[in-house]
Amino acid sequence: MRDLTAFIAGLPKVELHVHHVGSATPETVARLAERHAGKTPVPADPQLLAEYFTFTDFAHFIEVYLSVVDLIRDAEDVATLTYDIGTGLAAQSVRYAELTLTPYSSIHRGIPAEAFCDAVEDARARVARDHGTELRWCFDIPGEAGIPSADITLEAALKQRPEGLVSFGLGGPERGVPREWFAPHFAAARAAGLRSAPHAGESTGPETIWDALHHLGAERVGHGIAAAQDPALLAHLRERDIALEVCPTSNVCTRSVPSLAEHPLPALVAAGVPVTINSDDPPMFSTTLNQEYAVAAQLLGLDEAGVADLARQGVRYSFLEEPRKAALLAEIDAYTEAATK
Repeated sequence: MRDLTAFIAGLPKVELHVHHVGSATPETVARLAERHAGKTPVPADPQLLAEYFTFTDFAHFIEVYLSVVDLIRDAEDVATLTYDIGTGLAAQSVRYAELTLTPYSSIHRGIPAEAFCDAVEDARARVARDHGTELRWCFDIPGEAGIPSADITLEAALKQRPEGLVSFGLGGPERGVPREWFAPHFAAARAAGLRSAPHAGESTGPETIWDALHHLGAERVGHGIAAAQDPALLAHLRERDIALEVCPTSNVCTRSVPSLAEHPLPALVAAGVPVTINSDDPPMFSTTLNQEYAVAAQLLGLDEAGVADLARQGVRYSFLEEPRKAALLAEIDAYTEAATK
């Protein structure tokens, strides 16, 4: 198979499923851990973080993730982290990203909602100015914190309503956290014009995806890989044109999938379900969006044209405004034509 590394590196892309704190680099995590030494189990040595970020199962991943969340203690931390993430995305030719934020985690730790939103908006403006990459937000309910976290997330979304906010999500563990708990919150968010993009069907079966569709009005589904187990669900997603935000390496690292060779991405594509390729929590999984495109190309047997189609699909299923979609699709076309001459 041809080496697509250089083509992917320069290909204009979007990122639709990437977590805020989960995108903190080892250097950033180590610096924060050192600042909060004695108050955190997170090692301050970047070399030790690779071992710390080795997960036994999805529950262990959530435990480790939350320990990193606890390192973000003030608005300055929030702004610095956000700007660094935007800089890293820009370096991968990402033109637009919908970053999943969990404001509850910061508000719960004492950062006021207004200060949190001001911090991410400040970083968003600086990333656009310095790198030309557009960042938008998905405010995400941490399911493990229950209804109180959903109340606070919704309040932050509707009262603060930062300019970059485009969607409403639900993350965290799926087991023991029924999607229907949060139906009223999603209904209110959708009534206010936010799009619905909850996680479902990553570490549980197809029924969680059905619940996200029926109870939360999901317009895109975070992960959704369990859909491959249910022909009726595959047909529903195809017919309703509902995309899955697929993150291959993440699914292996959290043990939701045994190996990349067994990943259901080819089955989803063969069934005609729209998919987008994303990185989830890239430093925690020792990956990047560019690497995820390379993994997808390997799993699907794609050449440059096929990889460019994946990038176009990401644009089409983004929550970007139509004129910007058209401009970005044209940029992908021009890049692909020049790169494959």
